[in-house]
Amino acid sequence: MAHTHDHASQGHDHSHGAGHVHGSTDKKRVLIAACLTAGFMVVEVLGGLFTGSLALLADAGHMLADCIALGLAWYAFHLAGRPATVRLTYGFGRVKTLVAYTNGIAIFVIALWIIYEAWERLLTPAPVLGGPMLIVAIAGLLVNIGCFFVLHGGDRDSLNMRGAILHVLGDLLGSAAAIVAALIILATGWTPIDPILSVLVSLLILSTAWSLMREAAHVLLEGVPASLDRDLIARDIEGTVNGVREVHHMHVWSLDGSSNMATLHACLNDGVDAHRAVSAIKQRLAAHGIAHATVESEYGHCADRHDGHDGEHDHAHDAAPHHRHYH
Repeated sequence: MAHTHDHASQGHDHSHGAGHVHGSTDKKRVLIAACLTAGFMVVEVLGGLFTGSLALLADAGHMLADCIALGLAWYAFHLAGRPATVRLTYGFGRVKTLVAYTNGIAIFVIALWIIYEAWERLLTPAPVLGGPMLIVAIAGLLVNIGCFFVLHGGDRDSLNMRGAILHVLGDLLGSAAAIVAALIILATGWTPIDPILSVLVSLLILSTAWSLMREAAHVLLEGVPASLDRDLIARDIEGTVNGVREVHHMHVWSLDGSSNMATLHACLNDGVDAHRAVSAIKQRLAAHGIAHATVESEYGHCADRHDGHDGEHDHAHDAAPHHRHYH
């Protein structure tokens, strides 16, 4: 006898209230940051062209990408608020992770472009107006600091929000580098400092972008969240829930980097009440930070062993609709 819980019919509303509050405020924060970034980007482009500063143009390039990235991040939060559909039974929550991954790629491309431009500038130095460059860079730093603090107050467990913060952090570092470059140019007249600092900022951003992309890819591949240990959780259930003889076919993943989920088979001793056991298992999973779980209870042999083997990848998450369901 097998008992399953159907993902599609129930959704994942266990922590919907808290998630909705975070999503709503994060959406507003990202929109404010996008508007501030777009407004100053125009100023920085004009300032970079007027002063001949690659550092300012590089930062403006960051800001252009950030306008797009923050716009995508805002739209991802907007989509995430939509209810699940018949075709998208988990809803649109994973769009935020897709955007975070895309943002990481965008940062890579921008940083590589800046490094190329800096190399060209080192080969053929150009005059830079240090005074106007300093004024624009200071104004840019203030705007970026404002954007950073607006976003920093959001949900830092959200990959989408972290991607947005990373973009703004890149702008902030770019503005700081432009200020340093302007001061050195004013003091010494040494213009190569402009492309050199641009490269240093780009390399710094590349390492952070790689970390974001790797984490987003892990979520998209439905890997076990870094804060959880699947085998340890399975042994905990076997050791603490009465009547559970064995836990297998266990999969643990995250929908968007913050909402953790699990599916598992629980082999029960004869005579154990399945509903009570499943409820106790879900309580243990909740204690580990897994709010949504599908538990299939079994007696005797695993239902998936009908073909003679019990491979981890043979278990389908969406069990047959005629089975009884437990939530």
